[in-house]
Amino acid sequence: MAKKKQQHFAEMKTFDCVFEPSNEQMLAGDYHLKGKWNSEYFGNENPITLELGCGKGEYSIELAKKYPHRNFIGVDVKGARLWRGSKTAETEQYSNVAFLRTKIEFINNFFAPDEIAEIWLTFSDPQPKDRKGTKRLTSEIFMSRYFRMLSKPRIVHIKTDSTVLYKRTMESLENVNHELLEHTTNLYGDDWLTFSEEQREILAIKTFYEQKWLAEKKNIHYIKITLTDEDK
Repeated sequence: MAKKKQQHFAEMKTFDCVFEPSNEQMLAGDYHLKGKWNSEYFGNENPITLELGCGKGEYSIELAKKYPHRNFIGVDVKGARLWRGSKTAETEQYSNVAFLRTKIEFINNFFAPDEIAEIWLTFSDPQPKDRKGTKRLTSEIFMSRYFRMLSKPRIVHIKTDSTVLYKRTMESLENVNHELLEHTTNLYGDDWLTFSEEQREILAIKTFYEQKWLAEKKNIHYIKITLTDEDK
């Protein structure tokens, strides 16, 4: 298993769609593509969607297939996971998807203000012991980071199997000005038909982990919010 993982790591270094900054680059400040992902990598001005904590990158890949005139970047710190999505992107030659291996707490070093159109958080670690919200990707600390790089209307989508993550995210929204657009504790239950056909096409994309949770009869939770001005 270790040998196979090393082979995957080595193969990823040959992929044009994968960016693996060193620890020094991650901590140094502005990454060389910050504010330039469209001009220097994608070669267009199409809107960029981020999938944070993307795992194997299923959402990024499937969205890239559905929307060839949009750009997608999957972000995760786990190289073993990123290999699967990046391998698919290279094999299928998708020019509108990339993968960035970094810690999400440093995400503002990689993207400039207004550079990102929307964000997906797909099955993030619920961090049940994270009372201060320093690790949970849906906490206000992280929302503030997302705010800095999102363009209006600053949309964030959250999909999770975790009741803990859902409840703590909803609780955190009570203390801020962000606008709650949609939410459900059972995405594929009675609420499914309240979404538009286009929304259902997107929400129906299932990650490796989502398929696992559904097989265990777990409900899938979904939240969609607009981040509002932090100074209001």
